[in-house]
Amino acid sequence: MISAEDVDAFQSDGVVILRGVLGDDEVATLAAGVEKNLGALSPLGMNATADGAPGAFIEDFRNWDRIGEYESIIRSSALAPIAGELLGADSVRLFHDHLLVKEPGTLDRSPWHQDQPYYSIDGAQTVSFWIPLDPVARESTLEFVAGSHTGKWYMPRSFVKKTAMVFEEGALEEVPDVDADRDAFSILGWAMQPGDAVAFNMLTLHAAAGSPTRRRAFSLRLLGDDVTWAPRPHRTSPPFDDVSLDPGAPLDHPQFPILWRR
Repeated sequence: MISAEDVDAFQSDGVVILRGVLGDDEVATLAAGVEKNLGALSPLGMNATADGAPGAFIEDFRNWDRIGEYESIIRSSALAPIAGELLGADSVRLFHDHLLVKEPGTLDRSPWHQDQPYYSIDGAQTVSFWIPLDPVARESTLEFVAGSHTGKWYMPRSFVKKTAMVFEEGALEEVPDVDADRDAFSILGWAMQPGDAVAFNMLTLHAAAGSPTRRRAFSLRLLGDDVTWAPRPHRTSPPFDDVSLDPGAPLDHPQFPILWRR
């Protein structure tokens, strides 16, 4: 389902657009899971919209083992094999699932950030799939800074209050102000349809605008062979308080099942 050019783009840019990776039935299955999830958020679920801002930005994490529709797509779709090809990995392991729903009229922008500094993992073979379940215009889609996955780790901060997370204040360099000089960066983004996906390295800088229409998205975080457990100074997002592994150990744990082997 992917070409050598897709793999090259992922490796060089840290992101690639993949069209139609899920069929209509798979999109419908995910959509049913999303509605079930919205009706019963986990303890990690939240409305991440700033106080008083219009609309709502609903997030939730780590629901694959309680929402059967999610588990079905995670285990049976082409996503894990595609991840293996993109990463050049011998095996692909689940890290976590992530629900992101912007209700109509949500103006809150998801600021420029990398994902991996929020996590309790080290390693280079990482990929996130961001899969919209509604049409997404170019103006409302995820944007990426091409090539940023090969550079520095930037300080993870809360999206609304901008407080330091995971690492001690000052431990990492601050995210560059991409929007202050967009022409200085190679910014990629695409209009998308349900079933399309963007696949990106967890260190690729990315951001997203608000949405005038409902924008349901399911994100799947997958790991290759070189990823190891890395406890941090402070709680990660999402937290894994129920996982006990030694620093530097492979993620051999029921929360992180192997999904594919070459």
